[in-house]
Amino acid sequence: MNSDKSRSITKILLVEDNPGDLRLVQEAFREIADLHSEIIHCETLTQALESLEGSKPDVALIDLGLPDAQGLEAVRRIYSVAPSVPIVVLTVLNDESLGMQALKEGAQDYLIKTHIDWRTIWRALCYAIERQRVQVELFNLSFNDDLTGLYNRRGFLTLTQHQVKLAYRTGKPFLVAFIDLDGMKQINDTFGHQEGNHALVETANILRDSFRQCDILARLGGDEFAVFVADATEDNANTVKYRVLQKLELCNTDPSRRYRLSFSVGIVAANSSQKCNIEEILVQADAAMYQQKQTKVLSRRPVTEPA
Repeated sequence: MNSDKSRSITKILLVEDNPGDLRLVQEAFREIADLHSEIIHCETLTQALESLEGSKPDVALIDLGLPDAQGLEAVRRIYSVAPSVPIVVLTVLNDESLGMQALKEGAQDYLIKTHIDWRTIWRALCYAIERQRVQVELFNLSFNDDLTGLYNRRGFLTLTQHQVKLAYRTGKPFLVAFIDLDGMKQINDTFGHQEGNHALVETANILRDSFRQCDILARLGGDEFAVFVADATEDNANTVKYRVLQKLELCNTDPSRRYRLSFSVGIVAANSSQKCNIEEILVQADAAMYQQKQTKVLSRRPVTEPA
């Protein structure tokens, strides 16, 4: 989609509960001759989040005054579950400063309802989609790990800082897992660095299979990986660890394998009553992982008989 109307949006998520404002926006859409896309209308933030679980629209047009979300909450929540979807907010004239603040929270543009016509909507949606496309490309270049395709350390910290703030604001718990690929040096020394890289890619694939699409996965560097699991409690930690190790064991059952992969895993549960930044939580998860690794090393040592 661009400003000369040579392309059209395929899906627009419209989140608006006021019938009059909804009719105003829909009439503006009808004025855009080349707009043949599907409009997904939701009246509440809850409905919008449920819609985003099924598929991602090309752009979201969001009212800042919803029955279950006031002010910037809708922008924060939608951005947190679908950061790649460009957001344009709808605001009333005396809330223009709120529209400006929405840009700092992840929105691409804002529209004042009394100033809406087909030209302003078309221009805002076109520019939002194009700006988002450029931002995603730049983000992928600087925040992704070239080898595994997961986020790198910088990408992980950037994304999870936003998620941690949202979790503390909403009072929802979360988990941070620190995963280390055991015996990386031995793999490199025995089979070569190319096979070592293959082991890292295999690890990334196992983690992708073990976690949800909304969880944030990263290779922090070397043989160290991290995962941010939103809306999860300490009771979920064992389930998460079991799922990872189950997927790992399934990978190791391949009869053509020349060596077994092994992980050490440390998981830290965080809640709104114990506010820490993401780097502090990573240090705690790293310590838990190291403790498990040391336990495995000690369990493999032969017992020395007394003289």
